[in-house]
Amino acid sequence: MFRSPQPLLLAALVLALLAGGIAVRAGLAWYGAAHDASARYSATRDEALAAGEQSVQNLSTLDHRRLDEGLDLWEESTTGELHAQLVEGRGEFERQVREARTVSTAKVLTGAITELDERAGRARVMVALRVTVRAEGREPADKNSRMLGELTRADGRWKLAALTQAPVGDTATAAN
Repeated sequence: MFRSPQPLLLAALVLALLAGGIAVRAGLAWYGAAHDASARYSATRDEALAAGEQSVQNLSTLDHRRLDEGLDLWEESTTGELHAQLVEGRGEFERQVREARTVSTAKVLTGAITELDERAGRARVMVALRVTVRAEGREPADKNSRMLGELTRADGRWKLAALTQAPVGDTATAAN
């Protein structure tokens, strides 16, 4: 004679199979997200942006009372031709800053990666910042500016390879 399975045992078996299926599906979704190329690209973009903003801020901040520390930070934040220019001109620049006795501080207002080539380890960044310059006996002066930077991945981190002032306004109209 055929005996029907107990309803409680049958319900437990169905729930176990359902839970197993959900666990497998969640695991596959997690694995897919963790190995998704767009997620890696986003993480690289965010890393490059943070490094670019910090490097531009570093190169816009300098205190004549801690000049060696500030210029060392400039050199640590750069690579390539920009780094070579900073190293080469350091002595003359130190003399000028000591004479002027200025303190400049920068605050990043916003930034964006405008181009990213992960394979080549290159990126371009635009950073808007406010620089405050203080000189003894004078009122502090604030200046907002936009900077364009080229980043290169060097020694496992993003560093500035070039930095220029971004043009303001419509340059085509201004030239006419």
